[in-house]
Parts: sequence; C-alpha cells; structure tokens
Amino acid sequence: MDTAAAALPAFVAFLLLSPWPLLGSAQGQFSAGGCTFDDGPGTCDFHQDLYDDFEWVHVSAQEPHYLPPDMPQGSYMIVDSSDHDPGEKARLQLPTMKENDTHCIDFSYLLYSQKGLNPGTLNILVRVNKGPLANPIWNVTGFTGRDWLRAELAVSTFWPNEYQVIFEAEVSGGRSGYIAIDDIQVLSYPCDKSPHFLRLGDVEVNAGQNATFQCIATGRDALHNKLWLQRRNGEDIPVAQTKNINHRRFAASFRLQEVTKADQDLYRCVTQSELGSGVSNFAQLIVREPPRPIAPPQLLGVGPTYLLIQLNANSIIGDGPIILKEVEYRMTSGSWTETHAVNAPTYKLWHLDPDTEYEIRVLLTRPGEGGTGLPGPPLITRTKCAEPMRTPKTLKIAEIQARRIAVDWESLGYNITRCHTFNVTICYHYFRGHNESKADCLDMDPKAPQHVVNHLPPYTNVSLKMILTNPEGRKESEETIIQTDEDVPGPVPVNSLQGTSFENKIFLNWKEPLDPNGIITQYEVSYSSIRSFDPAVPVAGPPQTVSNLWNSTHHVFMHLHPGTTYQFFIRASTVKGFGPATAINVTTNISAPTLPDYEGIDASLNETATTITVLLRPAQAKGAPISAYQIVVEELHSHRTKREAGAMECYQVPLTYQNAMSGGAPYYFAAELPPGNLPEPAPFTVGDNRTYQGFWNPPLAPRKGYNIYFQAMSSVEKETKTQCVRIATKAAATEEPEVIPDPAKQTDRVVKIAGISAGILVFILLLLVVILIVKKSKLAKKRKDALGNTRQEMTHMVNAMDRSYADQSTLHAEDPLSITFMDQHNFSPRLPNDPLVPTAVLVLLQEEKMFIMGTTIHFLPYPICRVGDRTGKCTSI
Repeated sequence: MDTAAAALPAFVAFLLLSPWPLLGSAQGQFSAGGCTFDDGPGTCDFHQDLYDDFEWVHVSAQEPHYLPPDMPQGSYMIVDSSDHDPGEKARLQLPTMKENDTHCIDFSYLLYSQKGLNPGTLNILVRVNKGPLANPIWNVTGFTGRDWLRAELAVSTFWPNEYQVIFEAEVSGGRSGYIAIDDIQVLSYPCDKSPHFLRLGDVEVNAGQNATFQCIATGRDALHNKLWLQRRNGEDIPVAQTKNINHRRFAASFRLQEVTKADQDLYRCVTQSELGSGVSNFAQLIVREPPRPIAPPQLLGVGPTYLLIQLNANSIIGDGPIILKEVEYRMTSGSWTETHAVNAPTYKLWHLDPDTEYEIRVLLTRPGEGGTGLPGPPLITRTKCAEPMRTPKTLKIAEIQARRIAVDWESLGYNITRCHTFNVTICYHYFRGHNESKADCLDMDPKAPQHVVNHLPPYTNVSLKMILTNPEGRKESEETIIQTDEDVPGPVPVNSLQGTSFENKIFLNWKEPLDPNGIITQYEVSYSSIRSFDPAVPVAGPPQTVSNLWNSTHHVFMHLHPGTTYQFFIRASTVKGFGPATAINVTTNISAPTLPDYEGIDASLNETATTITVLLRPAQAKGAPISAYQIVVEELHSHRTKREAGAMECYQVPLTYQNAMSGGAPYYFAAELPPGNLPEPAPFTVGDNRTYQGFWNPPLAPRKGYNIYFQAMSSVEKETKTQCVRIATKAAATEEPEVIPDPAKQTDRVVKIAGISAGILVFILLLLVVILIVKKSKLAKKRKDALGNTRQEMTHMVNAMDRSYADQSTLHAEDPLSITFMDQHNFSPRLPNDPLVPTAVLVLLQEEKMFIMGTTIHFLPYPICRVGDRTGKCTSI
C-alpha cells in the first residue's frame, strides 16, 4: 500500500515515487513504533499480551497460508474468529513511547467474512504510565469488506508521561471471519482526519462541589465526532457542552456533579469518528475536604444571660489552610441559629435567656467555593435559672376520646418559668359505679406541645389540673371536668347466657355487658348450625342475624331443626359500633321418629290361636337416627279403656314377659329390632316363641285379647324420644285349643303338676322292682313291648299337636339372636343314663302338657318333641 504518500506534501510524495531508495529498507520508511509485518511483529518490537485469551497470527507473503483466496495478499497480522469462542480477546502491544509532542499513528485494518457475517470487534486501547487498561478510545465492529481501510490515532502526551497503544481483537457470537491489521505508522506530525487535544490541566475543587474539565482540540470536522471524558478506571462521562472557538478549534466541557474523595482520579478527553480517534493526556481531579474541628468548644464561664467559651479549633479534620473562624449557636429547643465571626481564641455570647439550653459549634473555612466545613462537635450547656413568673393558665382540651384526653396549654418559656429545668405534672381523678374511684398524677414532657392522659374509662367524668414546679416554687392551674367519649361495649357476660332448648326452637336470654362504655343501642345475634345428629340436616348454610332493641335481652329462635347444635354469637352496640361477640352453643331437643299412618289400614297379615303376623313399616328419623324398633303387646281387660292409636303415651319402660307377669304389668315387650333390620316394610309374627335382643316373644294366650303396638325410638346423649302406634288388635278365642296352654297359668300349676308327677313316678318304680324280681326271664320281652307301646302312644299325641299348631312365620327366621324358649331356660330332653331304668317311660298329662323322662320332670308350653330310644335323644319336630 502507498497510503503514506497521500498524507505527505507533494514534494515528499515525489521523492517516495522516485526510483532512488530513501532509507534503504521498508522498515526504515516509518518512525520508531511502526511496522509492516514483512518479517513478523518481533522485528518491530511488538509483543503479544501475556494475559489475553489467544494470539494474533502473522501471515507472510513469502510463506503459504490457509486463508481463502479472496483475502488480501502480503504480510500482516490476523485473527481467525472461527477458531475461538465468543468474547475471547487477543491483544498486540506496540512499544512504549515517551514524546513531548503530538503523535499520529496511522494503520490499515479490515474485518472480513465470506458470508458477510460479523467477525468481531477491533478495539484500540491506550495505556498511560503502565496503568490499568481503560475503555477503548476507538473501535470498529462488523463486516467492512475485503479491502483495507485506514484510520488515525491522534495521541497527545507530554513528558515525562509514557503511553502504549494496544490492538485488541474480540470474537463475536457469529465466530465467522477474520480481523486483520497492517502497515502501522507512527508519525511525528498531527493527524489529518482526527483532532488533537491541547494539554488538559488538573482540576481542584472542594468536596461537594461540581468539577468541570474543559478540553480544547484542533482538527477538521471536529464537531461531528463523538466526544467523552474517560476515567482511568474505565468510566465514561458524556460531554456537557461543546463550543466552536474557530473553524479549526473547538472546546468541550465535562461536568462532574457534587464530587467526593471517591471521585478523585485521572481523567482524559477522547474523540472518535469512522476515520480515527483522538485522545488527550491524563489530568488529575483533586478533591479537597473542607476543615472541621475535632473537639467541641470549651466552657469557661456561665451566667443567667451569657456564656464564655474557648474555640478549641487547633485540631481539625480535612484540608487547610484556615482563612475564617466562626461561632454558631442556638437554643436546643428553638429553630433559629446565629453565627458570629471570631478573630480571637475566646468569645463571650451575650443576651441569652435564663436557664436555657444552648448548642454551640465552631465553623472553619478554607479557600475556594464550598470551602466551609461542617460544624464541629457541639458544646451543649445551660444558663442559670430564675424564679417563675406566674401560674399556668386554664387547661385547653385538644382532643377527647373514649380512653384518652389530649390537653394543650400555653408555652412555658422563659417569661413564665424563668427556668428551663422544671417539671409539668397532670393530676386527674374520676368516680365510677360501685364506689370505684381512681386518682393519679403523671409527669409530662415540658417540651411537648400536647400532653395525653391515657387509660381512662369511657363515658366517665374526669377532673384534670396541671402543676408546674421548678427549684424555686410550685404553681397549680384551675381544675377542669371533662367527660370521656363513648366506646364500643364490652362482651356480654358469658355466664349470663342461658339457652332453653325445644325441638324446633331455642329460647335465649342474656344480660347487659359489664362494661357498657356508653349507652347500649341494640343487640345483634348471629347464629348458624354447626352439627346435627340427623345426617339429613344441612349444616353448611350461611349464618342468620337478628337484632334486638337495647331493652330486650332475650329472643326466641323459631323454625330450627331438631337434634341440631346451633352456635350463637351475641354482641352489644353503642353509637361507636359493636363490641366483641360472646359465643354459646345450644342443641335443640331431638324429636320422636315419625311412624307411618296406620289409621284405617289393617296391618294384620295372618292370625292363629297363639300368633298374629303384622306388617311393620320403617319410621322416618327426625333430629336423630332411629336407635331401635320395639313391638309391645298389651293385654286387653274389660275394665280398662282402650288407648287411641297414634294419640297416646308410648311405653317407655321396657319390660320382658317374665317381669311383666311377676309384676302384674298390663304389657310386655315382645321384641326389639335394630333399625338396620327394617329398611323396608316387612312382616313380623307376634307369639313366635323367639327372643329378640333379650326380649322373649311368647305365644299368645288364645282366650285373651291383645293390642299390638309398634314403637320407634331415637336416643342420643341421654335423650330418648319414642313414637308409637297401635297396628293390630287380636280378639280372644271362644274355645281353648286342645294342646296349647295358657302361659299365664303355667307358674301356678307347677307345684300341682310336680306333686302328681312324683306320685306317679314312685308307683312306676315300685312296679318295675316287682316285675324285675318275679319275671326276670321275661324282662327283655316286656321291656321291648313297653317301649313299643310308648312310641305308639307318643306318636298319636304328636300328630294331634301338629294339627292344632299353626306354622309360625317371623321377621328374622335366620336371626342368630332368636332362640327357643327351651333353649333360653336350659331345658334338656336327654334321659339320665341309669342302669336301673330299663326303658324311658313317658306319662303324658293331657291337661297340663307335662312329660316325665326317667327321673326328670320337663315343662313345655306345648308338646314339640318326639321321644326317642333309650339314649334319651329328642328329635325336634
């Protein structure tokens, strides 16, 4: 390239183009620091940075290389972006230069990619006096083409400073293309396309002031360049103002706002364009700290109206020199401040208020704007006291609330107290009901403009007065009576809440709050159901609210669900609002289950002499689940009035048949059924001789009449409700059956039957003994005949009983809890194994329904067994 010829005057260009060699080599055409890279960067004293990420690569025109054919020919330094990661950098350092004049560095560069992508960024950095690297003073990014471009660096430095130019290649995210530099020239005359800066001077300001750097540059098109002030640590400050001095010179101002010691550093001016960049020398920003005394003034004397002090300003913090000393003082309780200039080591403050606290400080000033430092540590002292002038005036009530009163009074300054060391006390007392009273005195802050008396009872007359005291005397104000405001009432006493439960309503009463705190205006009761014994009752509904007048402390809550717990919240109200609520839980009584209507409906399905089968229909729970169903049998007597079905008192006391007979009761419980056994209508046989939940269901006496009642019972938490209905009536039979006994007469006949049976047994035994002695040889045959006769006789008896006894159907034929009467009373038909008894002898008493096996007497309500052989087994019919 012959770019140097374009930058030199015409006659120099002529010499360069002449056939005579000028210096004898290409390297000799440039000043120290330049390089054509024909023999590599080492011959030019260029160095690779030891702390970068990778190295610049030298391309020689005399050696083959890997570059694409469309890259420029010749020798130069290059970076292949595709070989490195984004953000990695390579730095090539020029030799360190120290010149007391302006330098112009001219170089060629290109950023090329075959696909036109961005290969990266070429940055130019200038390091001064081997200091830290600041931000680049010039850079170019993106694809620039495959032709070489030229740029200039106008570096202004002055002895004894030295600087070093660094070329830095930074790989972009595309990682495609090449960054190359060539023909670096260091010229000793100003650049043509980049402005040069004049020497930048140091700036000294006081801390907290604004610092301004003014950079003056020369060059063409300077106003179109980018300008900024660069700090040595890398921070860039934008230009504040530019101004043309003439067509070849301009000035740029940079302002730093309210600088501190942290801003003290080196700064330089930088300008940049597409054709190059200019950079000035580093100038120092010097920040001075205004002086401040280390120790407070010293008190030498005190009186009622004066203070004598010593400035004590020899030791300071900050920078000198000291050109002015001042004393600043004020009352600690006031807002005004006075400052007096002092030219002596001591000073006396006059015309002060007695017993007033003053704050005294010393101010020091150094040269320059903002040179006055902060005030030194304060001396806080007080003048002497004087006697108070008069008593406080009447209290002024500033604010009245329910539990506090705010009081104002006139300012107690010097003209009243004559001493700032005094006490202000507020005394109060009040009376409440039940002979309750309280009196107390509170010490107040005399500097506060308002004084508050707290923890007072609402709606109460309170007497107040103020007392002023100082070392010289005591003054009291007149007494003032004030009534505190109303407040929200306290809670309704929990022990006064009483709830009376019914099935569908609750009666609730209460008493007024112990602390009404005003006039009660109304009561509000909100309630909602929270749980119920009846699963069908919804308990998740919204709460309901009722309001009562101030004089109504009770309420009846109607239309409630039985067996449901309701939660009530009761609160009272004054004009200030509602107080806290008091809660109580009350549970309504459960209701008796609802039985189906049997009126006009015949529930009897079948009837025999000793049984009656009825249709049981399930009841509807009301407030609590059904606990049990009960079947009650009532004996009809002619002298008793019949009870109306569905409108009667139910049988609450469960009586078994045995207890009813022994106690002479007119009814007994024939069965108790779990609710799960009656999910739908089902038949039940009264008199089936089975036991249900401990209740025996004996056969009915044919010659007696009975009312059959069906009861449904609900029971929860010690509360039981029963509903009953008469479902059938069995009339008495006109003729007694042949084999069915009257159960009511069984107990009376036991003794008679036992006596008759014993006599017969003795007779039979004697007869058997005689037969054994006389006819021993015929014993076997007679035994067989006797046994055959017995079986035949028993067979006729059993057949007669089978015809007279109707089959009994029950609701729970397979119920394991249902047992026979003989099983309940531990009756056993087994004969004793006695060798003296040759065979089982059965004597059947037709009227009393008794039989004798061996030596055992068995009682049955009716014959149900057929006699077996000698083993005594009884086969059930």
